[in-house]
Amino acid sequence: MKIELSPIGYVKNNRFSMEDDFWGEVLSEIVLAENISTNALEGIENFSHLEVIFYMDKVEDSKAVAQCRHPRNDLKLPKVGTFAQRNKNRPNKLGLTTAVLLARNHRTLLVKNLDAINGTPVLDIKPVMKEFQVQGEIKQPLWTQTVMKNYWESKK
Repeated sequence: MKIELSPIGYVKNNRFSMEDDFWGEVLSEIVLAENISTNALEGIENFSHLEVIFYMDKVEDSKAVAQCRHPRNDLKLPKVGTFAQRNKNRPNKLGLTTAVLLARNHRTLLVKNLDAINGTPVLDIKPVMKEFQVQGEIKQPLWTQTVMKNYWESKK
């Protein structure tokens, strides 16, 4: 089965290469593609958060594979599979982030906490609704705290 998708927009920000940490200061714009009607954003400003699905087009095809490895290649962390971590080297190169919506200006959304680099194609945007959020406690292994320690921090 072949699946074809077209971007609904593109990310504009000051990050031009993928880095593992310090996304806290990054403000991004999501600018709608020309073929997407402006009214597709109607009412989105009534939400505080958005789920943004994007295509990590800068990931080399040779690295976009399902595998088992140490997160961030840190040998102190346990080996886990691709689908047990959130790294960029994934078979379909899909990224998913919950971003904070700061403003809408016509065809542009201003967001923070979007860990996508400048020029990244956006495939979909969905508003965050409480009713779709996790029900119950979230369980995760301790190594994730090591990996995420500086992820949303600001560069010093």
